Amino acid sequence: MSTVPSKVIYVDIDDTLIRSFGSKRIPMTEMVALIPKLKEHGATLFCWSSGGSAYAQRSAEELGIANCFTAFLPKPQMLIDDVATSKWKLTELHPNECRSMTVEELLGRVV
Repeated sequence: MSTVPSKVIYVDIDDTLIRSFGSKRIPMTEMVALIPKLKEHGATLFCWSSGGSAYAQRSAEELGIANCFTAFLPKPQMLIDDVATSKWKLTELHPNECRSMTVEELLGRVV
């Protein structure tokens, strides 16, 4: 029996899910609302941040979407891989690009 692999998506925190102005943190509501929809459509979601895994998890909890993520990770500072990232089957989207797309359109962009 063959299975269709899940769409694996890594989601950043700062300026993707939350904007910060001084000490004030403002949820980016359209992006926050998108996360459960992606999960419902079968995506495997990982939350990461250059602030570290604990920061990513606390932020997702603050937004009420922590249960949508498989794991919380720090952003990598080095990759060791036999395939250059330029050859990865990877789609990179800015949060502003996502705002005008449906969940189906977004998942359709996953290579």
